[in-house]
Amino acid sequence: MDKNSFRKECIERLKAQNSVRNYYGDKIISNILYKYIKKNRLKVIMLYIPLKIEINIYSLIKQLRMEKITLLVPFMEGKSFRLVKYRLPIKIKKFGVKEPNISSNFYKKIDLAIVPIIGTDSSFRRVGFGKGFYDRFFEKSGDKIDRVFFIGRRSCICSKVITDNYDVEGDYYITPKKVLDKKHIK
Repeated sequence: MDKNSFRKECIERLKAQNSVRNYYGDKIISNILYKYIKKNRLKVIMLYIPLKIEINIYSLIKQLRMEKITLLVPFMEGKSFRLVKYRLPIKIKKFGVKEPNISSNFYKKIDLAIVPIIGTDSSFRRVGFGKGFYDRFFEKSGDKIDRVFFIGRRSCICSKVITDNYDVEGDYYITPKKVLDKKHIK
């Protein structure tokens, strides 16, 4: 199996899931993330504004904003993105991506990056939607990020290596049913 056919298979499984199940699974993951952030006193979090197929983390975003934690989200630029502070209003852009209005870049250290994932392989590298935005971002800014958590609605893991060396590598893969770290997936 190659990365493209694996991606298609995982996306089909995600699309077939029940919306009620998704709702509860999204809440479980948001709670796991919130507890981790609070327990470790994290102050700067990179996350995303969810697409329909991704974990809905709006409740987490709202809770963290009320607690004055710095939230950074992707702002698309060409074939990559830069991070900007999460602000309202949110606009829908290319590929249905939601973004805040343009604001200044953020260059400081990031405690945690929460990254949506379609699947992974035995190297614990990300299989995303195939556009390479996260790969290009992490290539130039990954050294500023302490930890990377992949999150997905369903565990989709290929037993052989299908990713490339430039694909983003995670520290944990969180789904509603399990939390895997890279030590236990290999």
